[in-house]
Amino acid sequence: MTGTGGPRAAFRKASDPRAAFREASGPRAASRKASDPRAAFREASGPRARRLGLALIAAALLAGCATGTTEADPGAPDASSASTGSVATPDPSRTPDGTLLVADFSSDTVTFVDPGRDGSGEGGAPIASVKVGTAPYGLVVGEDGRAWVATAEGVAVVDTERRTRLALIPYATESGPVATGEYRGGGMGIALAPDGSRVYVGVNVPGEDGAVEVIDTATREVTGTAPVGMRPFDVDVSPDGREVYATDHDSFDVTAVDADTLKTRRMEVAPYGTEGGLGSWLKPHYAVVRPADGRLLLPFEGERLAVLDPRTGKVTIERMTANTHQHGAALAPDGTLLVVGTGPIGSDDEEPSLTVRAPDGTERVVPLEGPHEDVAVSADGRTAYVTGGFTRDGYWNGITVVDLDDEKSEPVRLTAGNRPLGIAVL
Repeated sequence: MTGTGGPRAAFRKASDPRAAFREASGPRAASRKASDPRAAFREASGPRARRLGLALIAAALLAGCATGTTEADPGAPDASSASTGSVATPDPSRTPDGTLLVADFSSDTVTFVDPGRDGSGEGGAPIASVKVGTAPYGLVVGEDGRAWVATAEGVAVVDTERRTRLALIPYATESGPVATGEYRGGGMGIALAPDGSRVYVGVNVPGEDGAVEVIDTATREVTGTAPVGMRPFDVDVSPDGREVYATDHDSFDVTAVDADTLKTRRMEVAPYGTEGGLGSWLKPHYAVVRPADGRLLLPFEGERLAVLDPRTGKVTIERMTANTHQHGAALAPDGTLLVVGTGPIGSDDEEPSLTVRAPDGTERVVPLEGPHEDVAVSADGRTAYVTGGFTRDGYWNGITVVDLDDEKSEPVRLTAGNRPLGIAVL
């Protein structure tokens, strides 16, 4: 494990963190990203499933969305679509269980993806895309098959069975002009209450503290707002639904929100300290809630797993082994923790990977080709799907499929989406 006095310490320091923040989100950053993805990476960070057993035939399905923000006619033809590859379903107007849904940060859509034979990625391809709103980030899918997608301009509601946008719910929080960059305002992390009655979305207000907004899933209206920290990368809910947790990237903390009263309390999670402020890379990104005890698991740098007890605010540290900058995280049904390594931020760091961490703490690190961001796991816990979009080391338009049972199998790369970020298994 790298100590706090080694090379990582240098990355925690910045002479003018707010200037670094502005630099990373301005025109020069865009130029750097175009010419040198690694330079952009170093500027600043940012389940109802069954296996799909479908025969592939040489046909492309076209489907799209309703453009209004109210209930759409489920039988209406789709207006926009995207398909790359040959794929078909027995009923092209319906989406099969086991299909993947990804948020396309760079094309304002969500894409439905056939994960291939037995969900292995082999022979898989996109089915269709649906317009949802500007720069979609996180998404979550309810038992009713409706997806809730956090975009820059509001939360989109998508009927995943018929692949139609039903509504776009504007935010109550003022987050500035609708934009598309890494630091754009609007929705980021998003989660559903266990009973499906509410959606909780983290709203980023550039340069300021953010908010968690509560949406009633029946009325599709914002019913409450709670203040949280800066850039709520991820939002999670306690197993009993009583608390909501916003992982506040730029303020090195987690905000617990009482689901009934919306009262908040902040808990610092900074195993490397908070030096560097906005210019630091060693901040919390994504979290998962462990069902057994309600503790939050937050991975840092492939070196440290911060285990936060939200009842006390106490953080304990466990060792990790990937030694790479880490973002997306998910839990398999058996308690296995999956963590995406996006790539190095220091000369001594390792390349992108997927950490497969058993409940007893033993780890297997699966190398990935190129940058990756977020991860979802199949209902049976046998397959992980890792998106290739929106890391500071660049991106690629696809999903890597990892067999979690067969350690000797090679990951399968599946072309899908446009800078795909959030992902769910339908």
